[in-house]
Amino acid sequence: MDPIADMLTRIRNAQAVGHLDIKLPASTHKTAILAVLKEEGYIKDFDVVANGAKKDITVTLKYFQERPVIAKIQRVSRPGLRVYKHSNEMPTVLAGMGIAIVSTPQGVMTAKAARAQNIGGEILCVVE
Repeated sequence: MDPIADMLTRIRNAQAVGHLDIKLPASTHKTAILAVLKEEGYIKDFDVVANGAKKDITVTLKYFQERPVIAKIQRVSRPGLRVYKHSNEMPTVLAGMGIAIVSTPQGVMTAKAARAQNIGGEILCVVE
């Protein structure tokens, strides 16, 4: 199973029914992706909570005029088919109105930031 795809699906499903927050199992990769989503203004906040030996992430979703801020969130690279791009091949989403989240050797960042730093990486997901 793909934990990142599971996280994106939980976000998608929670926003479809209007939930304010969701809970999911924690990992450093998920935390890095959520940090980018928060920095770009797609979610309000997230918090890592210790639950005994395990850790959970509580994500507070963001709405504008009672509609979800995230219109579409889609996994690009997956365990069965990894998608890597050079810095000059980084995708632009909705002519700059959306973001692509990329895992690079310098960490998880947007495709725009990776292009500016002239580094490539794995395209994790696209957010519109």
